[in-house]
Amino acid sequence: MDLLNIIKDAGVIGAGGAGFPTHAKITSKAEYILLNGAECEPLLRVDQQLMELFPDEIIKGLEATGRYIEARKAIIGIKGKHKEVITLLRERIVALGLTDYMEVMELRDMYPAGDEQVLVHELTNRIVPEASIPLKVGCVVINTETALNIYHAIGGNPVTETFMTIAGDIPQRMTVKVPVGVAIRDVFKQCGVENLDDYAVIEGGPMMGSVMKNVDGYVTKKSKGYVLLKKDHFLIRKKSVNVAQAKAISKAACEQCRMCTDLCPRYLLGHNIQPHKIMRALNYNLDVKDQQIAQLCCECNACELFSCPANIHPRSTNNYFKQKLAEQGIRYQPTQMEFKARSAREYRLIPSKRLVAKIGLTAFDKPAPMSKVEFRPEYISIPLRQHIGATAVPVVEVGEQVKAGQLIGKIPDNSLGATVHASLDGTVVENRDNFIVIKVG
Repeated sequence: MDLLNIIKDAGVIGAGGAGFPTHAKITSKAEYILLNGAECEPLLRVDQQLMELFPDEIIKGLEATGRYIEARKAIIGIKGKHKEVITLLRERIVALGLTDYMEVMELRDMYPAGDEQVLVHELTNRIVPEASIPLKVGCVVINTETALNIYHAIGGNPVTETFMTIAGDIPQRMTVKVPVGVAIRDVFKQCGVENLDDYAVIEGGPMMGSVMKNVDGYVTKKSKGYVLLKKDHFLIRKKSVNVAQAKAISKAACEQCRMCTDLCPRYLLGHNIQPHKIMRALNYNLDVKDQQIAQLCCECNACELFSCPANIHPRSTNNYFKQKLAEQGIRYQPTQMEFKARSAREYRLIPSKRLVAKIGLTAFDKPAPMSKVEFRPEYISIPLRQHIGATAVPVVEVGEQVKAGQLIGKIPDNSLGATVHASLDGTVVENRDNFIVIKVG
């Protein structure tokens, strides 16, 4: 079996949070294979620790993928501040005899260094065209944990667990490996949080993540982290503003200073995204079809949480127009394919420490060490859709005994999707609402 089908059968998806099925990424050849180890979201600590704990496995997973797509070079991108990890990776690349094929490149400590298109430019000096993907400039990008999962898939082990950081205003910050399907509340208990009445929870990173309306969910393969903050924290209040409120505030208070545009990472790469013009459109009731540049927004939230001096909502406004454009079936059509980074880019990058301070997280910007926790849930609830694409089709029935690693959901015919596997031994007790519930033991 070739690597593509090994990855497909193991249910490997983008572990950085997006959840795109990895086998679909490697159907074409590319010049570069890039490892995204930037992990630029504040407070999250997964990738840097995985590279320290499993350097050989990650290097081999990256190499195997690079060889498969016939890449001439593999590059690991990691922030230069992680000096010990960088030294270790370079030593292991030498020991594994890969110095002619693989190298480690140091990234600046800025946000969003982990944005796929920013990463491509920082590592290769190439710019992905508007509304396109890295493959267009000869690159395939995979996340650190994805490379680790590819290594395990080659060894016959499907994806049944995920690594995540739990951080914020909590007694014990930690990074931990969690079986897919474990209740999120059970994870929080390991951090000393039994009662969530005073807390709000951001799923994912504090910049791009959203406040959870319901914390009675379950861990998925793409769960990367949770940030717990008191409900009156600035970041929670800011992220809890609904679309109608954001529109009203933005219409009343936008100064047209264009700071949202001038610090936008995609604008600085030469793209035509200009959030201040989208904000202007709110006041003048301009035709939705003329706001197609909103679709170029990568939703990094730099405009809304860092750039805007009036503390209003450019990202939410972009999303509003994105939704309206989608409802009308309108898609942005690029008029050029060659781009050049704007000359001011070097002076407008967002330092991570300043960002952390701006969003009120300095007090919580502390280590979240890898902790060994043995989860013993009575039940696990595994979603059949924890990836981009079609919902997996169940292949087990109620009453059936399953083993950890056993296939319980397959990709629908002729669809983009990912297989799903049991994370613990047990008995299937429910199969409904696109979840398979297993009584453990």
